[in-house]
Amino acid sequence: MKNLIIILVTFSSLFFQCTRTSKKVENTNSSEISGDLIIFHAGSLSIPLKEIADSFKILYPKVNVILEAAGSVKCARKITDLNLDCDIMASADYAVIDKFLIPKHADWNLPFALNEMTIVYNDNSRYANEIDSTNWFEILLKKEVSYGRSDPNSDPCGYRTILVSMLAEKYYNLPSFSNKLLAKDTKHIRPKEVDLLALLEVKSIDYIFLYRSVALQHNLKYISLPDQINLKNTKFKDQYAHVSVKINGKTPNEKELITGEPMLYGITGIKNSPNPKAKIAFLDFVLSDKGKAIMKKNGQNTPEPIPNKNFDLLPKELQKYALKYAN
Repeated sequence: MKNLIIILVTFSSLFFQCTRTSKKVENTNSSEISGDLIIFHAGSLSIPLKEIADSFKILYPKVNVILEAAGSVKCARKITDLNLDCDIMASADYAVIDKFLIPKHADWNLPFALNEMTIVYNDNSRYANEIDSTNWFEILLKKEVSYGRSDPNSDPCGYRTILVSMLAEKYYNLPSFSNKLLAKDTKHIRPKEVDLLALLEVKSIDYIFLYRSVALQHNLKYISLPDQINLKNTKFKDQYAHVSVKINGKTPNEKELITGEPMLYGITGIKNSPNPKAKIAFLDFVLSDKGKAIMKKNGQNTPEPIPNKNFDLLPKELQKYALKYAN
């Protein structure tokens, strides 16, 4: 009996020692992740990424998350043209990562959020009490009404506005509508969509082509557009593909063709990341259930994992967020 007690006591001691050691290793791993983490991201992600960064810092208090917002195309060009240090890029259009960053600056691209185009306004907007999904195209063309949009060469919301105008022309049977709309109020074009919110606030413009998530985050009124034109519904992907627009490419003499498709945000890690450990930890957090919950709270649902053409190049920690293409 005495021997049995000694054995049990010894076992208990070893068990608690192992438990403490395990916790110590876990804490050590967390504490090893520190330093600046630089994230270039779409302006429409400013609020959710700030909330995600705040939650992330609870787990990794030694990491200094630096969030830099710009139009997604401009974000990519900071990396490709200016060679600025960056760990992670989050784009409002996953295609920007494919077209500008892969394969030289990034190996892979993970879809992580959804959205849709709307028309945003407030109580001070002209015809605010009249506008709806059946007459917005008439009201925006009125001489006394002004609207804002973002620069298509810098921001996906800008070229998506053009695509929406083209789809609306077809859907409502409005000859030359797109050309008329795009020729109007060009002085109100801004580098990224969230830059237009201040113009709306001071009554310089009446309406903005903007993402639904941004409207919800800022408690703004918005007009929901039919699924046939809002670039939201995968059911209409073939219809969206009937319109396209060219934007500035990787070099001054190049153009990139952007074809209409359902909205899909993308995120990637940059190859020459200054802080690779923090990069993987943050990406894992963004794509986790906690990250998804924050995105949803801010008006953006997240897609289910889909087959990824660069699955084998994904970090092992992130492969659980994608599917491998079947051979």
